[in-house]
Amino acid sequence: MAELPVVAIIGRPNVGKSTLFNRLSGRRTALVSDMPGLTRDRREEVCELFGLQVRMLDTAGLEEAPRGSIPARMRAQSEQAVRDADLVLFVIDARDGVTPADEKFADIVRKSGRPTILVANKCEGRQGDDGFYEAFGLGLGQPVAISAEHGEGISELEREILAGVGLEIKNQPKSDEDSPDADGASEPLRPIRIAIVGRPNAGKSTLVNALLGEDRMITGPEPGLTRDSIETDFDWQGRSVRIVDTAGLRRKSRITEKAEKLSVSDTVRALRFAEVVVVMIDAERPFEHQDLTIAAMVADEGRALVVAINKWDLVNEKQSQLKVLREIVGQKLAQVPGVKVVTVSALAERGLDKLMEAIMSSHGVWNKRIATSPLNDWLRSAVDRHPPPAVSGRRIRIRYITQPSSRPPTFVAFTSRPTALPKSYLRYLLNSLRDTFDLPGTPIRLNLRKSDNPFADR
Repeated sequence: MAELPVVAIIGRPNVGKSTLFNRLSGRRTALVSDMPGLTRDRREEVCELFGLQVRMLDTAGLEEAPRGSIPARMRAQSEQAVRDADLVLFVIDARDGVTPADEKFADIVRKSGRPTILVANKCEGRQGDDGFYEAFGLGLGQPVAISAEHGEGISELEREILAGVGLEIKNQPKSDEDSPDADGASEPLRPIRIAIVGRPNAGKSTLVNALLGEDRMITGPEPGLTRDSIETDFDWQGRSVRIVDTAGLRRKSRITEKAEKLSVSDTVRALRFAEVVVVMIDAERPFEHQDLTIAAMVADEGRALVVAINKWDLVNEKQSQLKVLREIVGQKLAQVPGVKVVTVSALAERGLDKLMEAIMSSHGVWNKRIATSPLNDWLRSAVDRHPPPAVSGRRIRIRYITQPSSRPPTFVAFTSRPTALPKSYLRYLLNSLRDTFDLPGTPIRLNLRKSDNPFADR
């Protein structure tokens, strides 16, 4: 029987190596804590990724230490794991950014000559954006953005691992989201996570009950009945969905009770870890300031966005009113053009199928990946059609673009002078990207990085 390829997880303490090990192995075998240095010995598990097996090694954190000390012996064990491995996963904490220790240990991994995948962990929300782009400077190739704790990006990482050890996936799954669950269960598709947010008494709990087909949530005319973010699983046309009912969000100045402060904090957390967020609008009081603040918060967090206008059965002159509401969405959420606006009546259970179709469509765009070749064809065309302006008499060149991650679609363009490119030109590129590759209703990121000077060594 052929030996399994060996994959070693390496990095400094507390970057999430053991959490990633548990996620990939499908078992909670490694202890996980905020306390650095909890892992001391190498731990091995046979992991099954898309039906193919590899031997995974969890290692102690790499750190500087006096010879003979426990940390020094832990480091020796980790360096031995690198020598034994067919592939190294070098993990950094994207929220901390690239530290001097990361740079030093990346040099060790590079000199080992082992094939390496750079993993930027803790990339949930937008907190890890800066660290993710700093990671390009480690010289270990393009980083893979993940959240080991929340399971984001794991499927993409598993594909990279299998490619790195020369194993071919024979039956590709239909979605980017397939990955073994942390408790060992393996599902064909992970549930789509949907959060329902909005002002108090907009009808969020009533909508959740209508989608579930039962009175699971307490509802009533009193605002603020929901305090906790309640998760419930259900199937929609054969697709597994996890829906989160949240507490109503009011202006900060109106929040006084401690219980409501905790509820709001829980709602914001649910929003950050959702994939699609449905902003509920009360048709009798549409688009007050707080509604737009909530929608902008969703866009800033990079979640797919759908606007649901509830209590639509109470509206007269529906066509003219809908036209006005869509214009407001287009004007006030100009940073996310193409947001789907769906009218529903949660109490009468009307418009639910259209709402779910809009959610699934937005989720598909949020997960969309575009190959590098058509991206660079688009870039050449966009630049030829409208060249970047000269700043201080010097031209700005945009040489290359790639998409390092989806969820939301995130692009990196390499240019000679990233800080000099005007925001108006960046907006032009973003709008052209949306139109060319059909990316409506979801935030997209376009980050600029400085390209290397080809004559620097001459």
